[in-house]
Amino acid sequence: MPAPRPAAAPVVVAVDGPSGSGKSSVSRAVAARLGTAYLDTGATYRAVCWWCLENDVDLSDRGAVAEVARQIELELGTDPSAPSVRVGGRVVTDDLRASRVSAAVSAVATNLDVRAELRRRQRAVVDLARRERGVVAEGRDTTTVVVPDADVRVLLVADEEARLRRRSLDVHGSDDASSREATRDEVLRRDRDDATVSEFSVAADGVVTVDSSALTLEETVEAVLALVARAVPAALPPEQVSASALERADRAGAR
Repeated sequence: MPAPRPAAAPVVVAVDGPSGSGKSSVSRAVAARLGTAYLDTGATYRAVCWWCLENDVDLSDRGAVAEVARQIELELGTDPSAPSVRVGGRVVTDDLRASRVSAAVSAVATNLDVRAELRRRQRAVVDLARRERGVVAEGRDTTTVVVPDADVRVLLVADEEARLRRRSLDVHGSDDASSREATRDEVLRRDRDDATVSEFSVAADGVVTVDSSALTLEETVEAVLALVARAVPAALPPEQVSASALERADRAGAR
């Protein structure tokens, strides 16, 4: 993979999609290639969930959880090579991926008052990055609510088996049948819960769908970079993207 470089022009990319579609891996790699900041919006919900679990806040008390979202001291590190999250000055990046957080985070993510507050914070990060080197923001609602004015908006999808395989490797380090089955409830339940407050299965107007089911990570990264090259050539000249990726981008943009 080519070395990261500062973007020739600031560019904002928004990536949404279901659990296990590859949003995080692809978005981090795209940000590194473009030389932009990287924002994982889902980490903000996990941070609120983690704080509530640590401090015995009842997640079913929607008002109390919303107050945590408004008061929490949250700092997001946006380096795509080492994204980080601090809560109250403590680094909690790894804690946010614990099973107890994954199992409970939907209760936070479906709280509309929490979503309103965290979207405000997410947008502030995007607005700051836009004035500097740009940003790749990924997560629920990024293409339609958080950054509807992004230069490139992508809905990254994959079939169920591909999503389960990827999440199993990420969580369990294996994609055998037992690992996939252990991951199934988390992936499908989170999508089902989140679908009550967010649309991420159908691309909105102006959002380009990229299906990564049969693509490698590098091919998916190239597909997104090709969309950037077509939309903002000042940020990434088309000649720096493979011809096949540009062809796929042109076909996707034409639909």
